[in-house]
Amino acid sequence: MSPVNIHEAKTNFSRLVERARRGERVVISKAGVPVAILGPIETSRRPRSPGHDRIVIHADFDDPGAFDLDATHPGDPLRPSRP
Repeated sequence: MSPVNIHEAKTNFSRLVERARRGERVVISKAGVPVAILGPIETSRRPRSPGHDRIVIHADFDDPGAFDLDATHPGDPLRPSRP
């Protein structure tokens, strides 16, 4: 990382962006104090593969009687009991 003052950064911004694109991190300082870092964006290392994480929707997903919460969570203190 090489330090660059703000005036130099404004004057040579395109060159600094090119350095960052090549993988370099540039420290931008004001009055000798580092205030920002210009660097490359991290990209994912492996390409995404479509269909890797599949979601299964069952035919009865919208049937209110298909899943009984009271049967699966008896005595749940957050659910009021039914009369």
